[in-house]
Amino acid sequence: MLFHVAMEVNLPPDMPKAEADDIKAREKAYAQALMRTGKWPHIWRVAGRYANISVFDVADADELHALLSGLPLFPYMDIEVTALARHPSAI
Repeated sequence: MLFHVAMEVNLPPDMPKAEADDIKAREKAYAQALMRTGKWPHIWRVAGRYANISVFDVADADELHALLSGLPLFPYMDIEVTALARHPSAI
């Protein structure tokens, strides 16, 4: 099942740089592991913002929730999820 996921990161401005760098490194490793498995096949940066638009390919909403809540940056994110279905005009 495909999901369109929009994520915006809002780190606290007073977060120490070392802590922010650590959480970002863990986020990158976790995300790239999901990309290698095919669960996270697409990610695009939203220009000018600390945000991305992604497509996830997972079994269901429960699996998506588990993957998203496992993101190290999850506590600092605003996330919008849209389930996708095949368009009848697609070839």
